[in-house]
Amino acid sequence: MSEAHISQNNDRTLEKALTNRIIDDYFDNSESWLRAILRMCIFSLAHLNKKPVFIVECPNQAVAKRLSRKTYPFRGLVYYLTDNLYSGDRTLFCYQDTKDGTWHCFDTSTNSWRNLHNLRSRS
Repeated sequence: MSEAHISQNNDRTLEKALTNRIIDDYFDNSESWLRAILRMCIFSLAHLNKKPVFIVECPNQAVAKRLSRKTYPFRGLVYYLTDNLYSGDRTLFCYQDTKDGTWHCFDTSTNSWRNLHNLRSRS
């Protein structure tokens, strides 16, 4: 599996704004617990194997695992954000292992957990 490329600088203003906007607009009618848990996350758009993917960076394993069991509300978010009918509905729910820095991601395209060694921006 190729590495995903997203911004990793300290200023996450754009990603935080994107996250809040999506929660307010797209998850407005969802359960309050889901909106609360999503506010702990950061949303990003990225490319993995040259295809767009929606990444939900979770603060810990518990949040990532809970969201990985609730994937239905995330279907179609890449299309919603990009208006690209052919982009698919792939989402990664990720958390970072603090010991070794490895990202553990649940991939909705395979319904399985994968390890990524880094989520970084393209040079």
